[in-house]
Amino acid sequence: MKTKEKKKKKNPPKESVDILSEMGTMFEKVRSSRPRLVVDQKESELKNNDLEALLDISKAINSTLVLEDILQMVMRRAIKLFGAERGFLMLLDDEGNLQFKTAHNICKESLSKEDLKISMSIANKVAQSGESIYTSDAQRDKRYSKQKSIVELNLKSIMCVPMKSKEKIIGILYLDNSSEKSIFLESDLRLFEVFAGQAAIAIENAKLYENLLAMKLYSENVVNLTPIGIIVVDKNLKITIANKTSQDIFKKAGWKEGLDFFPFKNLSILDLVPSQEKNKWKKICYQVLYTGNPFEEARSYHRFQGEELALSLKVSPLHNIDNKIMGLIIVLEDITEKVILEKHLILSEKLAARGEMAASIGHELNNYLTIILNNAELLPLNLKKGEFEKVKSNAKAIFGSVTTMKRFTDGLMDFSSLETQKVNYNLRNLIEDLLFSMKPQKQFYEINFVTNFDSDLPKLNIDVGQIQQVLINLINNAADAIGRKKEKRGKISISTFYNRDKNRAEIKVEDDGAGIHKENLEKVFEPRFTTKKKGHGFGLVICERIAKNHKGRISVESKVGKGSIFTLSLPIKKENKTKN
Repeated sequence: MKTKEKKKKKNPPKESVDILSEMGTMFEKVRSSRPRLVVDQKESELKNNDLEALLDISKAINSTLVLEDILQMVMRRAIKLFGAERGFLMLLDDEGNLQFKTAHNICKESLSKEDLKISMSIANKVAQSGESIYTSDAQRDKRYSKQKSIVELNLKSIMCVPMKSKEKIIGILYLDNSSEKSIFLESDLRLFEVFAGQAAIAIENAKLYENLLAMKLYSENVVNLTPIGIIVVDKNLKITIANKTSQDIFKKAGWKEGLDFFPFKNLSILDLVPSQEKNKWKKICYQVLYTGNPFEEARSYHRFQGEELALSLKVSPLHNIDNKIMGLIIVLEDITEKVILEKHLILSEKLAARGEMAASIGHELNNYLTIILNNAELLPLNLKKGEFEKVKSNAKAIFGSVTTMKRFTDGLMDFSSLETQKVNYNLRNLIEDLLFSMKPQKQFYEINFVTNFDSDLPKLNIDVGQIQQVLINLINNAADAIGRKKEKRGKISISTFYNRDKNRAEIKVEDDGAGIHKENLEKVFEPRFTTKKKGHGFGLVICERIAKNHKGRISVESKVGKGSIFTLSLPIKKENKTKN
């Protein structure tokens, strides 16, 4: 009763108590054959000590997950528990061969020598059969008595047991003694087998841990070395994983500059993005969390310390084994170089197309000029000869060619007669793409661009190239107006607005430049009217014709010294009235 009370006070874990109870029952059976060399009280104390030692060993070898530490601990505890003089532990490799791991009073280099051949044969037999080998008197045991090493080492008792985990043999434990005072009993073998079972579980756990750790390190290396930014957040948007590339992208964009890699963890993704981006990111993240539908933004543009950065964003739900959403995977990619290459390719294609068109126009005009030149040369000759009918014919040919040329050039500018290629397009993407390619130009160095986009604006059915041409003209005009100021610095604001009442999209390009005089406001859309020294007077004419070609309109408001606002209004088709 005292022993039980003492154990109760120690409050061992339930699992340990169950193991202790099971071992105690078995121990009672196997120890009954031990010679009664001591009094009952002494034997009782010995049994309790053995069981407590096993419990202590179980706790010890399961207190660490480092394989090398466990192997050393198992060897030391086995030698101490059974009073062995020598011993070694071997594990099976992937090919089923025993590999030496640790030993006591045995040198690894001597494993192939004669004195250990018998031990190795015993170890291999146990590993192959899964059955323990035991002898209490090797000198008289017919199996071993004739072995040279047994005689020379004067070995008395030997125990070798398999280490099993879920009936799978993972290795062996071997002990031997030459002293008659420390002979192993058969009951020791049963205890040794229990000990080996506990050791096998601890070793397997350590192996699993090493594999998981190696896999974790491998995954982290792969994630950290990938050129794409990867961030994983939980359902509360707290960051659990953030690779180095994501940190680099955040720094390039000017978001939380100077933060080290590790502080990213346990921060909210909303703590990292700038204040003007928080509502956008919050909306995106919770939309994916609650709907399970991934979000993708092909490109967005950011400016930091004079550098432009183009990013693509994809947010996907992260599921657990029950297919429930447990967080988000955020993928960020720096596509700046890719966008620049695309712009150069598009520009090259446009230049090639313009070259072909210019050649065609030149050929057509050359035909008319040839007619004019020929008749102009004949005109003075016919006047000199007095052949007035021919003079009349020459003048008529010249007049007809000039008239045809005028109609031809007017037709080139008449966009209402051109076939357009309209597609459903995101107006924000169009504007951001255009600004990305225009901002680096020299004329915009001293200009601050501000954008404001209506998030509810649906896609528009437009000819992307033509609308882009309108914006190019308006932005260039705004820059010229700012350049006419003394300080030559200013701001260009571009904003979009969804007018639901009129079902129209409005694009405003506003500058704080020199402004337009009141008497010129009504003339700005007239052909050949310009206030620029080198202007041709067709830019705003083209803008107006493109607007009409889209069944839209363009208007202007301006105050001298304050700046101008050009507003492009475009209709939205009913079938396009859906949010992006």
